[in-house]
Amino acid sequence: MPPHVSVIGAGLGGLVLARVLYRHGVPVTVYDQDASPRSRTQGGQLDLHEHNGQHALHLAGLDEQYRAILHRGGAAQRVCDRHGRILGEVPDDGSMAKPEALRGDIRRILLESLPDTTVQWGKKLTNASTLGNGKHWLAFADGSTATTDLLVGADGTWSKVRPLLSDQTPTYAGMSNVDVYLHDVERRHPASAALVGNGALYALEPRGGFLAHREANNVIHTYVVMTRPLAWFDRIDFADADTARIAIAAQFEGWAPELTALIAHSDTAPVLRSIHQLPDRHRWGRVPGVTLLGDAAHVTVPGGEGANTAMLDGAELAEAIAATPDDPETALAAYEAVMFERSLAEATAAHDTVELIFGKGAPHALAHLLNSSNNKRDARQPSLR
Repeated sequence: MPPHVSVIGAGLGGLVLARVLYRHGVPVTVYDQDASPRSRTQGGQLDLHEHNGQHALHLAGLDEQYRAILHRGGAAQRVCDRHGRILGEVPDDGSMAKPEALRGDIRRILLESLPDTTVQWGKKLTNASTLGNGKHWLAFADGSTATTDLLVGADGTWSKVRPLLSDQTPTYAGMSNVDVYLHDVERRHPASAALVGNGALYALEPRGGFLAHREANNVIHTYVVMTRPLAWFDRIDFADADTARIAIAAQFEGWAPELTALIAHSDTAPVLRSIHQLPDRHRWGRVPGVTLLGDAAHVTVPGGEGANTAMLDGAELAEAIAATPDDPETALAAYEAVMFERSLAEATAAHDTVELIFGKGAPHALAHLLNSSNNKRDARQPSLR
């Protein structure tokens, strides 16, 4: 009889795991701390890569569903300097190598593919402890408890499950994003809309800049990327949206107004997203009945593969469990062996991507890469989404 699997976290990786397990008839429950699937936004657009994100959704049996939510034409990329001068660009070539979709839409199709009872909302994990024989006891903030045959931490950077396996905690990477949106951009912000174009814009100098992306429904989503210590951001009152806008915009004095407008005129309150990372070679010895996936296992600097890799983690873990339902330890060991090597390679590549985009060669290093692709979709083209 297959084990009952408990997944902590209803993000993309945890939901892919649940969906593939469900397809194989393996019982699964997902616990998430949010009160409902609509409690908070799910982040911006994601470029789904063929070898991981798309493959994971294929294993989940959702090819038709994810193709229906793609933002066609959104994969164009351009890079400019602080004055808004375009230095390099490539169009969306219409291929399916890395098409764009909103994270919220991907999450929605995953939730719709599962029975309503699979995800239990309002379940914030406060404690997880070993019962022996691979079983674990779970305690939640609402006072409820549960036991499980197999526990998977899909609960992100600050995972409550990770301490069962590893004493490593994420450290600040020295870089933070300030997350904002502009709405109705063609009418209300035409200059910014024209500069961003139909896809992604990288407006760069060494150590920071603007990463803006045109999303569906006439929206521009921007990450203002800044290399500052955490203490610097602590001095800004992000609870006061206007104060935060002014403080962040002031760091870009002299930049083109269509760039600074992305933060100064934002329609949403700025949200600070500090970037943390685990060691590139983060791994652990086999602990019966528990494992991790996605950022819980291998959070690193943004290099364009985080969510894609989490989905592949979930799909491959589910396939391993389903292949040996009477021997979950063999399944977990096989999954971890592959995941460890993949996460090391992805972390190394992510650091290279950050150096390419925000290193001393910015913005010209990225412009050269885009121009050298000769208007062809190149697997080396970077993404921080």
